Amino acid sequence: MSASDAKHIVRHGHLLTPADRVARLGQKGRVLWFTGLSGSGKSTIAMALEAALIDSGKTAFVLDGDNVRHGLCADLGFSQSDRSENIRRIGHVCSLMADAGVIVLAAFVSPTRAMRGVAREIVGESRFDEIHVATSLAVCEARDPKGLYVKARRGEISEFTGVSAPYEAPLDPLFAIDTATWSVERTVAALLEHLTTVSDLRP
Repeated sequence: MSASDAKHIVRHGHLLTPADRVARLGQKGRVLWFTGLSGSGKSTIAMALEAALIDSGKTAFVLDGDNVRHGLCADLGFSQSDRSENIRRIGHVCSLMADAGVIVLAAFVSPTRAMRGVAREIVGESRFDEIHVATSLAVCEARDPKGLYVKARRGEISEFTGVSAPYEAPLDPLFAIDTATWSVERTVAALLEHLTTVSDLRP
């Protein structure tokens, strides 16, 4: 699409206001952004939290790094520029879902602070929580649930975060969770307590 074409695109408003959605859904849309190394436990925590929220009658959905690359981001590789575009797209999806009142649990390595900053800016500071799943490289590599670290060490995967590409830890995350010492149950309980306040989870 050219710049001249883009000027003809007009946003449409909704009949329901954000306050109307809160009243009907009993919750505010929000994005919990889980970042950390491969194998750190991001998806495990996000999936457990999703189940807990839904079991309590809330609307939540996990956006997982592998899943979006089968569709939305199937055209992207793993270069720095492609990774940045991957996170930009996901940020917009998260924002739309939060607009709809969904609690979005986004689980992505998202290795640089700049990438995560873009997602935060798209979603909006007031409804974005950054959660660092701060499990050590040694533990993640020992787990290696997908066999990716072995392949990366053999040189079969280039630019693999933690091995041949850097990871920039968040400077001030809402939570820093080491799954070697935090159980899934403890983590989910802490996050639910947080969401009860910030997302106005009504019984």
